[in-house]
Amino acid sequence: MLKNILAITGKPGLYQLISRGNNMLIVESLVDKKRMPSYARDKVVSLGEVSMFTTGEDIPLSEVLTKVGEKEGLKPASIDAKKADNDQLRAWFGEILENFDRDRVYPSDIRKLVSWYNILIGAGITNFAIEDEADKPAEKAVVEEKKEVKKTVRKTTGVKTQKKTTGATAKTGVGAKKG
Repeated sequence: MLKNILAITGKPGLYQLISRGNNMLIVESLVDKKRMPSYARDKVVSLGEVSMFTTGEDIPLSEVLTKVGEKEGLKPASIDAKKADNDQLRAWFGEILENFDRDRVYPSDIRKLVSWYNILIGAGITNFAIEDEADKPAEKAVVEEKKEVKKTVRKTTGVKTQKKTTGATAKTGVGAKKG
């Protein structure tokens, strides 16, 4: 589920990926449900790609959010991230993830985690898994079906696909002309 939830730099809140277009994404705010484009110049991060620093190996955000959900009972966080001081935030987070790296996880990171958790809970998202295991076989079947269709088309038409290059774009190195 977190794979389709996005954080966009410079824009508050979290967004759900709705569609992809040419050089842009169509996203919907989880807070007010407004749709808007996010262009290629925007820095977009999927929550499925985020992890937290620990003294051992880094832990994916999905596992951290699951632990927060277990502690809070899938209700909004018991700590007010805006009013809590740094020591309170670290103590609260230490109850959830005992081995978090206190040197590399800043209080601002914990505030963002609390904010994201509250937004997800407010939007009714309580499954913090990156991918549902049930979806994987269906995805593999679609990919395999597409491969079979391509093979069938090649056999029936006798057409081979080739990679074409043009003179200027094929040149590399010093002194190559830009086309």
